[in-house]
Amino acid sequence: MNSTSLTPDEITRIREDFPILKREVHPGVPLVYLDSAATSQKPASVIEAMNAYYRHSNANIHRGIHVLAEEATAMYEEARLKVAKFIHARSEREVIFTRNTTESINLVAYTWARANLKAGDLIILTEMEHHSNLVPWQMLAAERQIRLEFIPATDDGLLDLEIYRQLLSQNPKLVSFTHVSNVLGTINPAKEIIRLAHAAGAVALVDGAQSAPHFAVDVQDLDADFYAFSGHKMVGPTGIGVLYGKEAILNAMPPFLGGGDMIKKVELRSFSANSLPHKFEAGTSCIAEGIGLGAAVDYLSGVGMGRIAAYEHVLTQYALDRLSKVTGLTVIGPSADRKGGVAAFTLADIHPHDVSQLLDRDGIAVRAGHHCAMPLHQRYNLPATTRASFYLYNTRAEIDHLVQSLERVKKLFA
Repeated sequence: MNSTSLTPDEITRIREDFPILKREVHPGVPLVYLDSAATSQKPASVIEAMNAYYRHSNANIHRGIHVLAEEATAMYEEARLKVAKFIHARSEREVIFTRNTTESINLVAYTWARANLKAGDLIILTEMEHHSNLVPWQMLAAERQIRLEFIPATDDGLLDLEIYRQLLSQNPKLVSFTHVSNVLGTINPAKEIIRLAHAAGAVALVDGAQSAPHFAVDVQDLDADFYAFSGHKMVGPTGIGVLYGKEAILNAMPPFLGGGDMIKKVELRSFSANSLPHKFEAGTSCIAEGIGLGAAVDYLSGVGMGRIAAYEHVLTQYALDRLSKVTGLTVIGPSADRKGGVAAFTLADIHPHDVSQLLDRDGIAVRAGHHCAMPLHQRYNLPATTRASFYLYNTRAEIDHLVQSLERVKKLFA
């Protein structure tokens, strides 16, 4: 894959693809969108793909034999094929459509985990996890008396793999971890973590919400048992997510939800489950959103994931260099060579909510708070941070604008 960085002219053309980037959020104040870790903006091609479905082919899928139903089914299943290719799954049967990463992780917790784990079994997580990869396991632990242990985050924002190796000696049944931290930006060594988990006899689940949108993911090369991510963070629509699972594991799992389309046969007192992937997709799916996700995959693949990753690396390095010149500002997490396009920071003793609100006056959209990672903030003794996050449509000029605005914030609180 071509990993040369995107050129300024290419970024200008990419920005033209995103209608919202032309918006003024206040009179005469253009939008500077630095909140893609929360949700990304959508190119016109994604919006138009969903609109075309509703205008021309709106029907339920898998159940009808009329023209509209067949068209809708074909578009929806084509999107699944695109996703399978995008993450290098062996088969489209290994791609389960969910609402989001959160639902994907909960699906594993409610099906695989409840079928395979018992009191006293160990799950290994990390201190970096989003609440979506903490709370489902906490709920399971309370219900089944499962043990939870955590790989610590070091002072410089990395995982302590020596402690991980020690935890593996306790025979865990599951290792579930984030590929990229949504706060620190840390890109964790997923392949090594999975290899060690398998050597210890554990199943490995990866939260890929912050990785799949930003660099090439090969689930076969990683050897992940489960990999979860969301459409809305990868220039796709909200309401659609993906759970990848190895086919043999998915086949052995019980269904998640009961209802239509997830069955082969139903009698008054029994049912038999459908084959993959429909076994885990009860009821009417998010059809337009699935089609929109397929269009998002087309868009990102057209740009090139290697080139996106290279550009984001350059942009992140530039952002960290510029932010380091702001006195009183501290970015948490590792250096640019170890992280994705995320810069979470504190600014003197100014509350992040105040920073965010004042940046908004200059049209800059960032995130303030604990970013659904309260334990990680506690680890660094921080009540909250301000987070700027970058994607393929951001520019150095926008980062300069951020830095200038932060200097104005400092003066207001001087």
